[in-house]
Amino acid sequence: MADTIRLTVAQATVRFLAAQYSERDGVRQKLFAGCFGIFGHGNVAGLGQALLQAELEEPDALRYVLGRNEQAMVHTAVAYARTQDRLRTWAVSSSVGPGATNMVTGAALATINRLPVLLLPADTFADRSASPLLQELELPSAGDVTVNDCFRPVSKYFDRVWRPEQLPAALLSAMRVLTDPVETGAVTVCFPQDVQAQAHDWPVELFAERTWHVARPLPERSAVARAAEVIRSARRPLVVAGGGVHYSGAVEALTAFCEATGIPVGQSQAGKGTLAWDHPQCLGAIGSTGTTAANAVAAEADVVIGIGTRYSDFTTASRTAFAHPDVRFVNVNVAPIDAVKHSGVSVVADARETLEALAAALDGHAVDASYVEQYRALDAEWAATVDAAYHPTTPNGGADGLLTQGEVLGMVNDLSDPRDVVVCAAGSMPGDLHKLWQTRDPKGYHVEYGYSCMGYEVAGGLGVALGSPDRDVFVMVGDGSYLMMATELVTAVQEGLKVIVVLVQNHGFASIGSLSESLGSQRFGTSYRYRSSSGRLDGSHLPVDLAANAESLGVPVRRVRSAEDFAAAVHAAKADAHASVIHVETDPLIGAPDSRSWWDVPVSETSTLASTQSARATYDAHKARQRPFLAPAEKH
Repeated sequence: MADTIRLTVAQATVRFLAAQYSERDGVRQKLFAGCFGIFGHGNVAGLGQALLQAELEEPDALRYVLGRNEQAMVHTAVAYARTQDRLRTWAVSSSVGPGATNMVTGAALATINRLPVLLLPADTFADRSASPLLQELELPSAGDVTVNDCFRPVSKYFDRVWRPEQLPAALLSAMRVLTDPVETGAVTVCFPQDVQAQAHDWPVELFAERTWHVARPLPERSAVARAAEVIRSARRPLVVAGGGVHYSGAVEALTAFCEATGIPVGQSQAGKGTLAWDHPQCLGAIGSTGTTAANAVAAEADVVIGIGTRYSDFTTASRTAFAHPDVRFVNVNVAPIDAVKHSGVSVVADARETLEALAAALDGHAVDASYVEQYRALDAEWAATVDAAYHPTTPNGGADGLLTQGEVLGMVNDLSDPRDVVVCAAGSMPGDLHKLWQTRDPKGYHVEYGYSCMGYEVAGGLGVALGSPDRDVFVMVGDGSYLMMATELVTAVQEGLKVIVVLVQNHGFASIGSLSESLGSQRFGTSYRYRSSSGRLDGSHLPVDLAANAESLGVPVRRVRSAEDFAAAVHAAKADAHASVIHVETDPLIGAPDSRSWWDVPVSETSTLASTQSARATYDAHKARQRPFLAPAEKH
């Protein structure tokens, strides 16, 4: 009989996770950096006990970190996975009930951004001996549904371990998905409370070290040949670089490809940093929050080469960015769902391998010098626009001498080191950062915009700090997003993680306020104000002191108002060895330079408000420019 070891299901899970490794290109690393957790009645005696036992007996097996909010813990794990190019991640444990469902938003964010995270929510009793339990969902039509079934549509893999014998298959399937470059995302394995504590005789082989190879799918030669033919035929080709360039480690290959061919690059939010901002072929951000240079080139591009991009609505400006009547697409992606978009020539393969193959197939080919001259002139114009936003002739150019958001971003960009990381997720700043931020290092830009989840910023900053301990991490967050989930500042203090949080106070939702105004809704419901005698939320600003709130969570805060004070605060924060907050109030009515682009947000088709009627006319004009991109990929 094979050797066995008697452990609970929870103990076996922890021991298994500690023995998992990922490998790519001969580089091997532990798959799990640790486990975040908040304990409740559903997991304290199961996974909680198992993590305690592991910590006491094998301190380096699976590090445990106590979080403050279940959703935030998932964000931290996902941010860490992104810094590690999806080769490492964390597990996240929660109790049954609200602790579990709090993680659903984080699961959606992970899956939409295709970033691996393992979720281990507790569940109700498998034997139903005490039903109905505290926090148990009772449905008259089904006895096997729990609140954890909410994870199914937002997970790339879902399982529930009803019996100990099911554990090995569930865990092996979870690892398969977590290390799949195409199908990765949130993986959810639910553990009924009673099953977690059950003992079982496990084969010792279950706990042997396992190495999961992360594949680099090679491109088919015929697909490369078709793509190269289309690119050779182009007079004004353009690369759209997405997050897949980063995840495949293809930055150097993209640089070599563009330098050899002269083809310029526009970058999605996830693709920022694939070329340095001042590289001759880099036009910066593209789409709804893009640069005027990238969008002007996109409007006339006859071939668009998408590399590792999902072609989201922001990237394509809701399918209005690529306006050439005969535009064709070449799509390089490990995911077939993205490679077939816009009827392009599909190359379903790893980005680095494909770029190297395309470079060889296009050896000696380059775009006309006149095209290079034109796009470089457009890029120089945008650089001047950014400089004016960063360094206005009159500092503190907002109302009442307030700084503008552009000035704040500019000072952080100027005063941070090239290898420092900027983190953001929601509000007006992601769009401004996409347009304006001058990324100098491939890992220097971390903006979550697949789900654009308010509250991600501080938690995500912790994940970046865990994954990049040799870099300073600047968390850019507005007051609206800060109020959603500031609690992980406590975790930063607990773990000694240095993040520099730039907290921008503008008394409301600046991004949605601006959008509301452009849609004819007059910034309704977007400002933090008292309810006035009229019954509306149009009184004076609320006296919320966010700096005092941050101080109460255990971090030092520097309150600044002028450009000089802000610069001094950045220098001091960089010299600190701990987390800190810089609090600054800005003028919410002064936005970033216009991208001359569009984003499809429907406007009321009928209204008694003149502002809405005007906005609808503008919307209809933009809507008429939308295109389905269904033309044949090849001409014969």
